[in-house]
Amino acid sequence: MICVVGNRTREALIRSQRITGLTAGVIAELVAEIGPLWHERHQAVLTSRPRRRAVGAGAKHKLVFVDRLLATLVHLRHGATHDVLACWFGVDRSTITRAIGEVRPLLAERGCTVAPGLRLRSLAEVIDYLGASGQTGIIDGTEVRVRRPAAGRKDREKFISGKNKQNAVKSMVVTDAAGRLLFCSPAEPASCADITHARKLSLVKLLADGPAVEILADAGYQGLGAQTGGRVVTPPHRKFKKNPPEWYEEMHERQRKAHSSRRIRVEHGIGHLKNWRSLARHHGRREHMSDIIQAVAGLLSHQQAATLASGTRT
Repeated sequence: MICVVGNRTREALIRSQRITGLTAGVIAELVAEIGPLWHERHQAVLTSRPRRRAVGAGAKHKLVFVDRLLATLVHLRHGATHDVLACWFGVDRSTITRAIGEVRPLLAERGCTVAPGLRLRSLAEVIDYLGASGQTGIIDGTEVRVRRPAAGRKDREKFISGKNKQNAVKSMVVTDAAGRLLFCSPAEPASCADITHARKLSLVKLLADGPAVEILADAGYQGLGAQTGGRVVTPPHRKFKKNPPEWYEEMHERQRKAHSSRRIRVEHGIGHLKNWRSLARHHGRREHMSDIIQAVAGLLSHQQAATLASGTRT
């Protein structure tokens, strides 16, 4: 089989941000950071089982690590199938599947980059960061459509979204007031309510025990404000269900719009996430969605931090 991706093609892939979603500098940092981790895990797998050959003997990899990383980035960015990537890189489909399965968890473990050398990997770290910097956080849930579970499978209905009436998984996204990604939670079945998902992530406990932080949220999180001492701010409740006075309607609409304008940045952050086609609709295994969401969030936040840092220097 002839290898399609040569040095010139590889360089073109790295230079074009439209293909991978990342600049050449960010890709170089990923290679330097993740390459040793991938090699270490690969060697650990080789030495953990009985062998008839010495470590390092036998057939060599047809895909070097840079190509494995690029295949994973193209898959996440454009949703390219493994068959297409196999033809492109001149290897078997199983090689691409194995490469993506090895690189994707490493990308997911990196967390979200908020500044060079500073990453947030858990919701507790996000709350501490917001408290230390005095910033306001914004939370919202986002859904990704997935394949419907097979007929007769247990808990088949739990993936049906109560809002969209489609099979999906849900993740809670946290951004700062400017819309920069700080955290994406692991995926939950879409039947889980936003407020239930936040409680499962221990948001109430973290806000009660942590620093004083203001968190903006939509109506799906109403009720958390009372449980967190007002730290979670949601749209105002309607006091009049029927025949409200005209002055109240105007006041309520003004308050609702003011709150919406403050939290709109989280929608922009989610929009940047959905630009990666793997999060527009997922046709693969649902078990991989947590790694996919967190890998894309880590890559996008890394690129945002690098862009901001380069703009500050100039």
